[in-house]
Amino acid sequence: MRIAIVAGEASGDILGAGLIEALKRRVPDVEVFGVTGPRMDAAGCESLASIDVLSVMGLVEVLKEVPRLMRFRKTLIEQIIQRQPDVVIGIDAPDFNLGLERRLRARGIKTVHYVSPSVWAWRQGRVKGIARSVDLMLTLFLFEAAFYRDSGIPVRFVGHPLADAIQADPDRTAARARLGMEGAGRVLALLPGSRGSEIDRLAPAFLAAATTLCKRHPDLRCVLPAANPKARARLDELTRGFDLPLTVVDGESQTAMAAADVVMIASGTATLETLLVQRPMVVAYATNALTAWLLLDAGLLKSPHVSLPNLLTDDPAVPELLQGAATADMLTGAAHLLLTQPAYAQAQTRQFAAVHEQLARNADAEAADAVLELLA
Repeated sequence: MRIAIVAGEASGDILGAGLIEALKRRVPDVEVFGVTGPRMDAAGCESLASIDVLSVMGLVEVLKEVPRLMRFRKTLIEQIIQRQPDVVIGIDAPDFNLGLERRLRARGIKTVHYVSPSVWAWRQGRVKGIARSVDLMLTLFLFEAAFYRDSGIPVRFVGHPLADAIQADPDRTAARARLGMEGAGRVLALLPGSRGSEIDRLAPAFLAAATTLCKRHPDLRCVLPAANPKARARLDELTRGFDLPLTVVDGESQTAMAAADVVMIASGTATLETLLVQRPMVVAYATNALTAWLLLDAGLLKSPHVSLPNLLTDDPAVPELLQGAATADMLTGAAHLLLTQPAYAQAQTRQFAAVHEQLARNADAEAADAVLELLA
């Protein structure tokens, strides 16, 4: 059996590695090749190219890279056709992978797309193209599977690997000890994102809000995890202008969440991690002006919410401060309520446990089984 896997970004590398390992447990002699990250490489996937070639974010930013990406996709299609895999699995990177899958499917190769694009939220017309591109869609969330069934597209809800990996409601005291924050009264975790643009747009407001909150609540301490060395360097620059009880750590984002009473966080996958560790949060989102206008003002965004916790819970309760609303004052007000109103915080966390249970399905094994059933 020969399988091609094309992953985009670090999250796709994690999913791809878990899928490859699960496939090899079922079919030990399976041959896997594709566009890989270091985890997929370690899992035994032959690399045709690095996921770095696909790591482009944002609507405007992608436009600049279109010619290069088109040339790369043409070359990749030729390589895959030459090797004639039994199935091609595109992981995330929908703008690249769905076009790849459609062309390969037209050549008689079965295709799977792993991680649904947000068609339920914006550009819903893409579902017609998806129907032409995939033999099977694998979704991380249950509500996504319902959308595809309604559209007549074969789909399997596999759950989310993070829900399998993350302990629900981990020990707060142990997390604080790991971060060197023993004896802290209450802790506010600040996660303004990992990319430079996110940090520049959100970290100053997060730090200003934290300064005000620490003045209001003398027992409050703050922790700020840096995702990588580049992020750490930028955060070190930004924090010099603020006087507050702050611990900056390298990595350890989940530990920081677990240590916290409240989390102030950029919209993204990290909000799902916060949900899974069951900590109350306030979410902020800020991007470049054109992307924000297209999504928020021009009506491209069809969903009433942008954060995963609000999309996954029955009674959305997480404050979302978008673009111009992501100010220090607004962040301060939302976090202050979570710190001082236990019932308000519990309105979030009591729903998070149910979501964790729903998502913990052994996603790697579910995805592998779905692929093998398609090929049976």
